[in-house]
Amino acid sequence: MTDLKLLCIFAHPDDESMGMGGTLAKYAAEGVETHLICASRGEGGWFGPEEQDPGPERLGQIREGELRNAVRELGMTGLFFLDYIDGRVDEADPQEIIGKIVTHIRRIQPQVMVTFSHDGIYGHPDHIAIGQFTNAAIVCAADSSYKDRESLPPHRVSKLYYMVDDEAFVDAITPYIGEITFPVGDQMRGEIPWKDWMVTTRIETTKYCRAAWRAIRCHQSQLPSLGALTDLDEDAAVALLSKQGTFYRAFSLVNGGREVERDLFEGIKK
Repeated sequence: MTDLKLLCIFAHPDDESMGMGGTLAKYAAEGVETHLICASRGEGGWFGPEEQDPGPERLGQIREGELRNAVRELGMTGLFFLDYIDGRVDEADPQEIIGKIVTHIRRIQPQVMVTFSHDGIYGHPDHIAIGQFTNAAIVCAADSSYKDRESLPPHRVSKLYYMVDDEAFVDAITPYIGEITFPVGDQMRGEIPWKDWMVTTRIETTKYCRAAWRAIRCHQSQLPSLGALTDLDEDAAVALLSKQGTFYRAFSLVNGGREVERDLFEGIKK
């Protein structure tokens, strides 16, 4: 098989670069078609001084432009938006958003997909919701009785992964950005690192982390949220980002076992 395709579905601009930029750059450089679906344009993610807040509409335009620049740095093939509002992805009509994702899956026909795990990294409702909608869409995309808006033929995804952070990465990055927390109602949610034994897949990305760092820096409006991380020189940033590339194999139709994978396309490549 030569036409390898990877499709990632996340909630906000910057999720791709900060979460798995090195992995995306690696596969793009190796000739894999890498596609990104972003549920929102990050309209609610302003981290600068309040008096400089450009407002949701303009901020969405800014963040879309930043994401397009990041995607170019990573060498990705396609970028698509679902057009939902930052902070309200969990309020999306399930049939509508699942249908949109199904259409993209059937049109792109990826063998491998990546999204958020059940905990949304640190409990962000948008992250949790897009992960759940993606799981549902994968089922629907393979169902010949499910009709999407373009009446495309069914497509069965071979492997689904969750992007996760293990303890080593969280320990390495916390001194720079602090603990990641997120308020939801009267709750304060936070990141719980994945244990080493829970990680099914580790991708070596060191060679591609300079591209990942450039992509992260494309998200200029988000850099204030990264604290002292942005003060690192490129070599130090690359050393830190090289600790990423950790995933949980949610399902696979082509392989299994307890051995740690070194390739998202393991069992697919011939």
